[in-house]
Amino acid sequence: MNDGGPTVARILVAEDDRKQANLMRVYLERDGHSVLTVADGRAALDQCRARRPDLVVLDVMMPLVDGLDVCRILRAESNISILLLTARSTEQDILLGLDLGADDYITKPYSPRQFTARVRAVLRRAGAAAPRDADVLRVGDLQVDPSRFEVRLGARPVTLTAKEFGILEVLAREPGRAFTRAQIIQQAFGFDHDVLERTIDAHVMNLRRKIEENPAEPRYVQTVYGRGYRVPEEP
Repeated sequence: MNDGGPTVARILVAEDDRKQANLMRVYLERDGHSVLTVADGRAALDQCRARRPDLVVLDVMMPLVDGLDVCRILRAESNISILLLTARSTEQDILLGLDLGADDYITKPYSPRQFTARVRAVLRRAGAAAPRDADVLRVGDLQVDPSRFEVRLGARPVTLTAKEFGILEVLAREPGRAFTRAQIIQQAFGFDHDVLERTIDAHVMNLRRKIEENPAEPRYVQTVYGRGYRVPEEP
């Protein structure tokens, strides 16, 4: 259910408490969004730079790099929407987060409805549903649009599941590079997502059925024996 907000926004949740991260992922996916979770500030920076999500939800207290430093660094690099999440609730703490560039600030404990409502408000203000043609990934006749969660093969739209889309996007962002299954999981779903290496093969098989003229001789999602998968530079 979406309650009128933008659908299928790409959201990165940076939270070192796995239970909390999984709960937020469930809330946001129920609201129609595509969610990636990471467990520390360094991973948050890496994934924001690699995947350019519409919104990042940052827990302030995280290992390696804390949420406030991540906020400061991201704001210096981009206009990404940032929602800070913390147990600190003093006016000074809130003002510090906002001064560093956060778009909003929510304190723990919070209700699921409050959390998703604040996310929708931040996304509406940022216009996250607006088209961003510069972000479209093109490999031959294949077009992958992360901001719209759309795939086209020539003029034909292709309907993919969230996991199939995540795998294809990772491969299409770096044509020619061979990714291991573990690297695909890390970049598409985060370390704590419920995806196993052995299930990647099944998702790839389904993906090939949808985008390949002959799945037995794939042009777009190729197997690199002993390594994993790649999208070639010129299919």
